[in-house]
Parts: sequence; C-alpha cells; structure tokens
Amino acid sequence: MEYSFSYLAEYVKRAANGDSNAFAELYSLTYSKIYNYARHYMKDDYLAEDAVQDIYISALKNLNKLNDPSLFIAWLNQIAFRVCFDMSKSRKQGYGEVSTDIMEELGDIKSSEITPEDSAFIKDEQSRLKEAIEALPLNERELITLRYFNDMKIDEIVNAIGISKSTVKRQLNLALEHLKRRMN
Repeated sequence: MEYSFSYLAEYVKRAANGDSNAFAELYSLTYSKIYNYARHYMKDDYLAEDAVQDIYISALKNLNKLNDPSLFIAWLNQIAFRVCFDMSKSRKQGYGEVSTDIMEELGDIKSSEITPEDSAFIKDEQSRLKEAIEALPLNERELITLRYFNDMKIDEIVNAIGISKSTVKRQLNLALEHLKRRMN
C-alpha cells in the first residue's frame, strides 16, 4: 500500500497522543514492509514474527520520543534493524559460524585441513571482524549485516529498508572501506 510521509505523520501524532486506532492504522500500513524486512533478516518465519512483535512494541513504547513524525518510516526501520540484529546476535552468539563459512569460502579451506594454529587464527580474525563491525555506524553495520551475513541482494536491501539502489551501493562501499581500515 502506498502512503505519503505527511499522511503517516498525522497518524503518528495521533498515536503519540494515545489514539490506539491511529497506531493500528500505522501498523496496518507498515506491517508488510517490516515483516518482509524481518523475514529477510532472520530467514525464519517464526523468528520474523517474534521480531515484528518486538519492533512494534518498541515503537509504541517510544513513539513520543520521535521528534519529527514525518520520519516515522526511517525510525521504524532503525528499530527493525536493531531488534533483528539483537535477536540474530543472541541466536548465533556473534558472527562465528557465519564468519567461518565466509573465511572457508574465501580461502577455499576444507574443515578437515584446518590445523589448531589455523583454528586459533580464524577465531582471532572472527573476533576482530566482530569488533570492527560493531564499531561501524548503525546504517553501515545494517548494510554489512544484510548483504554479507544475510546474503541479501542489493535489490532486496533496497526493498527492505526503503532507500535508493545508488545510496545502498555508496553506503555499502563506504562501510567496506571502513571495515578494511579497521581490519588492517
């Protein structure tokens, strides 16, 4: 469903003043986009549903903290990323399992060929990568996570977070540059 930012802003103002019907309207207008984002991020229908519930609870609790109601969608996207990131992080206990896959792919290493020294090196690199990613600004961390840890294509990211393809590419390149500097 298409909607304008000014249309949403009116409902945000009403919802912030306690109008539950206004929040229900915001929910119905944004649910599909937020669920699709969570589904892409979590890669599981049930986890996505849990994430969506947490996203809207957080939005409802903090709606009065939103200074500019016309920025509701961007604000909701940030909440969605934070909730999905936190849920995913607690599920995976960090990036270890994903990083190992990436490192094995890049180095064409077979698990049976990994020596204890290699394993220690990989764990150290995983730890450094995790720290470097967590040190990135939120929008860069989001793009890196979506693209490389959730295997989303650029077009899927565009649809999930609602920014232009050129902006996604530009910010993703910037994030990769920041990661390279931190990892060297």
